[in-house]
Amino acid sequence: MAQGWRGVAALALGLAAGWWLYVPLHELAHALGCLATGGEVTRLEIAPEYGAAWLARWLPFVAVGSDYAGQLTGFDTGGRDSVYLATVLAPYLLTLFPGIPALLLCARRTGLAATAGFGASLPWALAPVLSLSGDYYETGSILASRAGAALTDEGAFAVATWRSDDVFLLVADLAGRGALDGVNSAGIAAGLALGILLAIATLWLGTAMFQAITKAST
Repeated sequence: MAQGWRGVAALALGLAAGWWLYVPLHELAHALGCLATGGEVTRLEIAPEYGAAWLARWLPFVAVGSDYAGQLTGFDTGGRDSVYLATVLAPYLLTLFPGIPALLLCARRTGLAATAGFGASLPWALAPVLSLSGDYYETGSILASRAGAALTDEGAFAVATWRSDDVFLLVADLAGRGALDGVNSAGIAAGLALGILLAIATLWLGTAMFQAITKAST
């Protein structure tokens, strides 16, 4: 990659452009994952700086403004965990391609274009790391809570207790209600551990796919 102040500027500009493009695509992928597997989407919030007003002209479920860069706040999985998992994980197909391949390819090259491309691909490739307390915790919590229901009386087990797209808010909420007992603490820890393992697996799979494609093309 390019060195010096030009390299730093190219990296920063690429990173800003990559992030601006990735955020709305990430959120739209959540909605697409839900719809493609039979769920319903009623509200997808996107911050205005990411083109929410333009998207809302074409997609009726898009709302302008969010407490986050974007968040799928209105969706119905029909009680099916398969749909829920697809909804949460769909954006990380962008990590597998083009995220990790673009990052690794640009890292092998020199020049300002490669440096800008490296910066632009960082949010796409490293999204699982950035989402450990969000989407990947939520994925792990779906699996952990379903396992908890299978090991106990499912009718008396509230699977939603451990499920959240923000583990810090979940812990604060349970603590504030005096519900952060040993069982819930263990369930949240299990969800977080599973989420970390899944994030590592996503990064490994993307790297392995790139290496296999590179090897096959030589």
